[in-house]
Amino acid sequence: MTALLEILCAILPAVRRRLVWLVLILALVTVGLTPLTTEAGEWFYNQQPRPADILRTHADRGGWMIYFSAALVVVALLLVFLHVREGRSETRRIGAHLIVAILALAVGVSTIITVYRIGDSGAQSVWGGVVKATSR
Repeated sequence: MTALLEILCAILPAVRRRLVWLVLILALVTVGLTPLTTEAGEWFYNQQPRPADILRTHADRGGWMIYFSAALVVVALLLVFLHVREGRSETRRIGAHLIVAILALAVGVSTIITVYRIGDSGAQSVWGGVVKATSR
């Protein structure tokens, strides 16, 4: 949700004016919760006597999430900077907006893909055998 809101804030000034502070708060919460969820996952992984390959994949992918969470915070801070700057100046800097929009799109899309891949590998590690067993 944070990634989608960042993309919208970067592209649509009206959305940025209304939601930029919420996006910053969500990004900060995300970067704060990411290590907690990673630690919980590592604890679970270490409880397994023989972790399956898909569980190892899930753990490896989960370890990368902190970088994407940090990138969301950086983009949120850039959006806040643009928002504050817009309020103080009547001139609109198209170049800065374009750069932040491209960055928000790249970070947002890559974060969404990463979250999907982490979740998919986690779901496969839990439900993979059950789905195969019931589909016969």
